[in-house]
Amino acid sequence: MTTHKNLLGGPEPTRLPENEEAYRLLGEESLPPAEVAAQYPTFSLAWAMLADDAFEAGRVVESYAYARTGYHRGLDALRRAGWKGHGPVPWDHRANRGFLRCLAALARAAEAIDEKDEAERCLQFLKDSSEEAFAELRR
Repeated sequence: MTTHKNLLGGPEPTRLPENEEAYRLLGEESLPPAEVAAQYPTFSLAWAMLADDAFEAGRVVESYAYARTGYHRGLDALRRAGWKGHGPVPWDHRANRGFLRCLAALARAAEAIDEKDEAERCLQFLKDSSEEAFAELRR
C-alpha cells in the first residue's frame, strides 16, 4: 500500500466515520429522512435531504433551519475526526457528503432569504473544503 505525504504542508483530508445503519434505514428500509434524523441526529445526510425537500417545496426558512442543523452537526463530527477548522473534506468520501450537502443547502437558503454575506461565506467554505463538491452541488 502506498501512502502519499502532503508536500504542501496543509492538513490531511478529514474523513468522517460512516454510519452504515443510517444509510440502511434511508436505503433498504426507505425511512423518511425525518425519521432517520430523529434516530441519528448527528447524521448530516438526513438533514441535507430534509433541507433539499423543504427548499423544493418552497419552504425556504424551514430549509435554512434543516441545513443549519446538519451543518452544525457536521462541524461537530469533523472536529471529533481531527479537523482543525480548515483543510480538505473530500467529496469522494461518502460520509463527508452529508456535511458538504448541508453547507451547499445553507448557502442556497441563505441566498434565498437575502443573507448574502452568509451565502458567500458558505460557498467559499464549500469550495475551500472540496472543489469537487463545489462543482457538483452548484449545478
